[in-house]
Amino acid sequence: MIEHLPVLLVVLPIVGGTLPLVASFYTDRIGWYVATAAMLCHTVLAGLLGWTVWTDGVVSYAVGGFAAPYGIELVVDGLSVALVALVSVVSLGVLAYARSAGPRSNAFYSQFLLLATGLTGMSITGDVFNLYVFLEITGLAAYGLVASGREANAAVAALKYLIVGTIGASLYLLGVGYALAATGTLNMADLADKLAAVGYDSTLVLTAFGLMVGGLTVKVALFPLHTWQPDAYANAPDTVSAYISALVSTVSAYALARLLFSVFTVQFLDAVPVAQWALLGLACVSIVAGSALAVSQSSVQRMLAYSSVSQFGLVVAGFTIATPIAVVGATVHLVGHAVMKGGLFAASGIIERRTGATTVGGYAGMAARTPLAAGSFAVLALAMVGVPPAVGFVGKWYIVVGAVEANAWPVVAVLLASTLLTLAYFARLVERLYFAEPTIREETAVADGGDSPVSTGMITVVVAAAVLAVALTAAVPAIEQLLETLPPLLNQ
Repeated sequence: MIEHLPVLLVVLPIVGGTLPLVASFYTDRIGWYVATAAMLCHTVLAGLLGWTVWTDGVVSYAVGGFAAPYGIELVVDGLSVALVALVSVVSLGVLAYARSAGPRSNAFYSQFLLLATGLTGMSITGDVFNLYVFLEITGLAAYGLVASGREANAAVAALKYLIVGTIGASLYLLGVGYALAATGTLNMADLADKLAAVGYDSTLVLTAFGLMVGGLTVKVALFPLHTWQPDAYANAPDTVSAYISALVSTVSAYALARLLFSVFTVQFLDAVPVAQWALLGLACVSIVAGSALAVSQSSVQRMLAYSSVSQFGLVVAGFTIATPIAVVGATVHLVGHAVMKGGLFAASGIIERRTGATTVGGYAGMAARTPLAAGSFAVLALAMVGVPPAVGFVGKWYIVVGAVEANAWPVVAVLLASTLLTLAYFARLVERLYFAEPTIREETAVADGGDSPVSTGMITVVVAAAVLAVALTAAVPAIEQLLETLPPLLNQ
C-alpha cells in the first residue's frame, strides 16, 4: 500500500466528493461528515508519505504503470510533501470552523473535496500538462465555492474570478504547448534535460517560460494580475475566504517554484538573467503595491486580501533569488502565510458574527466583546508583520539574508519597506481593537451565516492558528532538512 500513497492522496478526496451528491437523494446534511472523514484519512496518508520521504528520500509513482516520460508521474519530495501536509491540516481546521459557520449543503462539501483534490494533485504531479488539469480542477471548485455566498456580489466575484482565472490557465497551457513543441515531452524531469539540450536562449524555450510563469502569476495574484482576489475574498462566505486565502494562491506559488526548480531549473535563471530579474521585479512591485493598497482599505477583508498580494510577492521573490537560504525562507513564509492568513479571515468572520464589525473603524473597542477572537487576530497580525519569535519573522529574515547573499540590494530595501507598510496597516487595526472607543453600540446580526452562533469549535480554530503561527518556528530545521531533496540551487 505504501507505494500507492501518492495516487491514493488524489483518489481519496475525489471519491469522497461524489458521496455527498449521491447521498443528496436521502439527506442534505451528510456532506460535512463525509468531508471530515475523507480529510482525516487524507491527513493519515500525508503523514505516512511524509515519513517515507523523510526516511527514504524522493517517492516516484507511475500512474497506471506507464513509466515516465510517456506516462504521468507523481513525484513527492520534501517541498511537495510539506504542501500536501499543509492541505490536510488546513482543510481539517476549516471543516472544524464550518461545522457551525456553514454552509451546510452537500453540494458545498463536494466542491470542498474537489478543491482538496486539485490542490493535492498540483502539489505532487511531475507532469506539466497534468499540472494544468489539476489547476483547472482547483479553479472550477474555487469558483463554485466563492459563488456559494448568499449575496449577489458573491456571484459577480465568482464570475470575475472565473474570467481572470481562465486567462491565467490558458496562458499556462499555451506555454506547455511551446515547451512540448521544443522538446516533445511533458514530464518535468525529462523537460529539464531536454530544455537544456535545446538551449535556454531558444525562442520556443523563452516563450514557454514567459507564458507558463505568466499564467501562474495570475493564479498567485501578483500585482497587477491580482484583480480577482479582493472581490473573491471579501464576498465569499467566511469559511470559503479562510480556505481559499490559506491554500489556493499558496499551492499556485508552489507550482511556480516547481517550474523554476524542476522544469526550467536554476541553470536557466543563471543563463537568462533577464528572466530572473523580470520575475524578481514583478515580485517587488507586488510587495510594495499590495502593501500600499492594503493601507488604503477601510474594509478589513479587502485589506487582508491586498495583504496577500504583498506577501505572495515576498514568497515569489524568495524563490526567484534561488539561494538555499532564500528558498528555505520562501517555503517557511509560504506555509506560515497559509496558517496566518486563514486564521485572520476566520477570526474576522467571528468578529463580524459577534459584533457586526467589518471595517477598520468598526473594529474600534471590539476586543472587549470578543476577547479570544480579537486576541488571536492580534497575534496573527503581529506574526504577519514579522514580530519574533513568530514564523513570519523567520521566513522574512531568511529571505532578506538570501537577498543579501545574492547582492540583490534593491530587493533588500523593498523587503524592509514592506515590513514597515505591513506594520502600518495591522498596527492601526490592533490599536482600534484595544484602545479606541466603540463605534458600534449594539450587537448586530450578521448576514453571512448570521443565523449561526459562534461555536467553541470556531474559537478553537482561530486560537490554534495563533498558537501555530508562533510554534511553527520550531519546525524550521525540519523544513530545511526536507528541502535538501530539491535540485541544486544557485550560489551554494
